[in-house]
Amino acid sequence: MKRMGMIFRAKANKALDRAEDPRETLDYSYQKQLELLQKVRRGVADVATSRKRLELQLNQLQGQSSKLEDQGRKALALGREDLAREALSRRAALQQQVTDLETQHQTLQGEEEKLTLAAQRLQAKVDAFRTKKETIKATYTAAQAQTRIGEAFSGISEEMGDVGLAIQRAEDKTAQLQARAGAIDELLASGALDDPSGMAKDDIAAELDRISGGTDVELELQRMKAELAGGSAPKQAIEGGADAQDARPSQTQHKFDKQ
Repeated sequence: MKRMGMIFRAKANKALDRAEDPRETLDYSYQKQLELLQKVRRGVADVATSRKRLELQLNQLQGQSSKLEDQGRKALALGREDLAREALSRRAALQQQVTDLETQHQTLQGEEEKLTLAAQRLQAKVDAFRTKKETIKATYTAAQAQTRIGEAFSGISEEMGDVGLAIQRAEDKTAQLQARAGAIDELLASGALDDPSGMAKDDIAAELDRISGGTDVELELQRMKAELAGGSAPKQAIEGGADAQDARPSQTQHKFDKQ
């Protein structure tokens, strides 16, 4: 079971590695960083909103405290010490709330500053990662194109490999057909196979045709030589024909005289 599990994980890892595109992985990582940066910015906005709400509450409490202080002074001026004491008691309670809110305000302000600084640092990292990402993607694309071009030139790519196999199969079939045609011609020439069309010749007829063809060539060659020699051979042939005609009457006359 352990071996089967290891084999399965190895196959799955190989399939994932084959399907993985580094450019897509980089884009996905950049997208996740942008989402994280957006969350940090929303956190900064939320803290700033809370700080602003505390500031409004502080302003309201401080206004109420000032109002109670004025009321205490006015009541004391009118001889109403009891009212003045009540106003000052309420002001003391409000002052305690103001102190608590000021503490919370300082805490929120500190958190806001920290988050703002973190957002700025994260923004710088995201920008740097984006630049590096684009550089890596461009380098990867160029290397991939160069590899494909090299594979195409060397013939080891899948597409060119299929073309090369098709060419090899075509050459093999052509050579096989040529060899078969040559073998059939040799068998027909030797008489081992009969030609049903009757056009084929046996070896004797073929040899006679070859010899007669050579004789015709020699006669044609002699004629051309005679023509190039200036017509001497034809002239001798004409003179010989005239002598033969002159000789024929004399032979006839000689025969008549003898009779």
